[in-house]
Amino acid sequence: MWTLRNLRPGWRELKPLPTVIVLAAGRGERFFRQGGRVHKLQATLAGSTVIARCLQAVAQSGLPCHVVHAAAHLRSMGDSIAQGVADCEAAPGWLLLPADLPLVLPSTLRAVADAIMEDGFEAARPSYRGKSGHPVGFSAFKRAELLNLKGFGGGVSVFAQSVASIFEVNDSGVLLDIDTPERLRQARDLLRSRSLQPQPACAILPAPQIFGENHA
Repeated sequence: MWTLRNLRPGWRELKPLPTVIVLAAGRGERFFRQGGRVHKLQATLAGSTVIARCLQAVAQSGLPCHVVHAAAHLRSMGDSIAQGVADCEAAPGWLLLPADLPLVLPSTLRAVADAIMEDGFEAARPSYRGKSGHPVGFSAFKRAELLNLKGFGGGVSVFAQSVASIFEVNDSGVLLDIDTPERLRQARDLLRSRSLQPQPACAILPAPQIFGENHA
């Protein structure tokens, strides 16, 4: 069966793809409290910035991208997600990626897209060593629920009510959010370690965890 993982170059011209919504509306207050001197998304990371690294990974994945920037009416993660989905409402699905996760591999983004577009799941997210990470993907079946999100819980409540897959990847970037200067140092270390070895592939477990009332 052909999937997003094994289609040849040019596949994005042949079928609609989910949009990666990069969530960049946060104030980054914790980063400042811990000693950061600039907004965390503008912090330097290997000659670039945190947000530029995040957008580069999305571009390399071949998936469409939409950035939700700070605005007065966006007071929570739920508000930002709802705005992003509304901006791209016609998309067949969405991958929610906080902009402070700059080191998620393009292969991981494609794997999440594949889970919601090819494997029939309403939602999907990667995990690394048993810990759930980002991005979180939702199919178009969850459009109405995402559009109605509010509050600081993000998409957790929608994911909990979905037929969803959590699959293991060889990508520690799914957990590495730049919330503090110390996390920024860890990101720099990870980038250095990646430069010394082949880029890890995104490995999906043969039997992903499945959630939802119809798949107990």
